[in-house]
Amino acid sequence: MSEIKTVGVVGAGLMGTGIAEVCALAGLRTILIRATGGDPDAAVARVKKSIDGRVAKGKLDAAVAEAALAKLSATTDLARAAECDLVIESIVEDLATKRALFASLAPHLRPDAILASNTSTLKISDLAEGPHDQRTIGLHFFSPVPAMSLVEVAHLPTTDADALAAAEAFVGKLGKTAVPVLDSTGFIVNRLLVPMLTGAIAAYEQGLAPAEHVDTAMRLGCGHPLGPLALADLIGLDVVYAMAKLLYKEFGDDRFRPPALLRRLVQNGHLGKKTGLGLYDYSAKPPRANTAALVVDDAAAAAAA
Repeated sequence: MSEIKTVGVVGAGLMGTGIAEVCALAGLRTILIRATGGDPDAAVARVKKSIDGRVAKGKLDAAVAEAALAKLSATTDLARAAECDLVIESIVEDLATKRALFASLAPHLRPDAILASNTSTLKISDLAEGPHDQRTIGLHFFSPVPAMSLVEVAHLPTTDADALAAAEAFVGKLGKTAVPVLDSTGFIVNRLLVPMLTGAIAAYEQGLAPAEHVDTAMRLGCGHPLGPLALADLIGLDVVYAMAKLLYKEFGDDRFRPPALLRRLVQNGHLGKKTGLGLYDYSAKPPRANTAALVVDDAAAAAAA
């Protein structure tokens, strides 16, 4: 089985820097590649800030943190993918953009390298093409990456067995649990999660119960640490909307159909916790339900329909 010693992470957003962080902490040489340019040092600084925060809270030994940061470098040069045993793409969730990146990476990859996507919903079969098609897999990490233990390992029936075994071993080296899943839109988690989120939003929109009651019912009744409406805000309503649209397009199942409330919030730029307003209003302490979102502007709704 191939051993992964050097990892390239393409994409320096929240997920990319989180993946780079856990790779470096696992003792792997890690190259963080900013696909769209920008300051590479800023990407390293983001990882350092996260690691330093864990040290300050007593969750990480200072010597371990120092050793991890010594393993990490950043660049804007895609050619450095040639140094990597595994390259993980973690850029915007858009098929055309990801395919363009894969095409740009292809000339630089070693024949034995593994190419992975951190996609949460797109099918690996739509990304796996060219000379690395049998060594292209999905490695779906969850946010926040340092805290979440699951990684879905998506594969095709034709995926190279060595690549799949090496990927699962890599996930184990990170201290996380690999769950292999046959390639499908949404894999396991999002295929089951999205209907719960859209169902909760629809129930709230239809007046079944106030937002806080919907979330309390699911927390206490199902043992969830976070209610579905608060979870949707945490994920980002734009992300939830995009996943729901993709799953609805793929399967034509009304469980995936994005509710009108979700669409309106996204169109108005109210994306949840990251914008301060979504299904909840985060300017309040504690956050309170954004009941204003339930008021429909008939003219705007007709224009959007």
